[in-house]
Amino acid sequence: MTAVTGGSGQHSEAPVGPIAVTAEVIGRSPWQLFVARFRQDHVALGALGFLALLVIVALLAPWIADNVVHHGPNDLFIHEPVKMVNEFGLPLGPNEQFWFGADRSGRDLFVRVLYGARTSLIVGVVATGFAVVVGVTLGMIAGYFGGWRDTLISRTTDIILSFPLLLFAIGIVGACSSSPEGCFGGLIKPGLQLVIFVIALFSWPNIARVVRGNTLSLREQEFVDANRSLGAGNFTIIFRELLPNLVAPIIVYSTLLIPSNIIFEAALSFLGMGVPQTVPSWGRQLSEAAGVFRVAWWMMFFPGMFLFATTLGFNLVGDGLRDALDPRTGR
Repeated sequence: MTAVTGGSGQHSEAPVGPIAVTAEVIGRSPWQLFVARFRQDHVALGALGFLALLVIVALLAPWIADNVVHHGPNDLFIHEPVKMVNEFGLPLGPNEQFWFGADRSGRDLFVRVLYGARTSLIVGVVATGFAVVVGVTLGMIAGYFGGWRDTLISRTTDIILSFPLLLFAIGIVGACSSSPEGCFGGLIKPGLQLVIFVIALFSWPNIARVVRGNTLSLREQEFVDANRSLGAGNFTIIFRELLPNLVAPIIVYSTLLIPSNIIFEAALSFLGMGVPQTVPSWGRQLSEAAGVFRVAWWMMFFPGMFLFATTLGFNLVGDGLRDALDPRTGR
């Protein structure tokens, strides 16, 4: 190649070298792509930060109660020198010692709200964990093998989903709480264990349907046929090929299932069929506030705000995970 220079019409040749390419293509793993996409969702990051703070506060609730406010969750303040009920037996509002005021029994509402976070998170996470294990197992069996297994599991799922869940949950909790032995020969004891069992019992069909649908699509893919042609067995294909491809929808749906289970526990406790009265619960606190809301607004406001913020936070994180794990989204 030549270049023309000079204003007198003279031509001079100058060699032009090849253009140097300095840009380097850097490959990124699926995990790096997921992290990069998730970090762009500032709303989901904010919700995740709130949930992390809530978990820390819930774990430190006993320490905060003993060393900061010096009030236990079941301490009664109905007599002098510290009295948090008036002459009519109504609770008093927030002050320097009782940041969220007192409940109808004269207990520190701030401490009980913190302990209520422990109850809600334990029930939501543990019940969702059991539901995910059962739902993923049955959903993969139904979707991969098909036939009579698919029919049996799918019809069982349809039957459970057709139940009026809250009424059946109330009936089971009431029947199992009628004696200290509980149900199934003492296997399920009344209290928190029983609530987790009931919620998990009615939660697994939803995730089983999601996993079944995804498994039906994945089992027709070429990589499954290739592994089968190489002599891989059914369980090898299920656990080494299908399950890794189901991790994304399982994580997303589990994140969205946790707030539903938290609301489920709050509804049972609101109706008096959840955890015992000595175990703080946001649902029970809302139930106790219903009769005195006009004169003790704080009893409904603080537990209600924590319940709302927690469920909203999990839903926002679930939406962010779905967008980050799905490459088809444009975000």
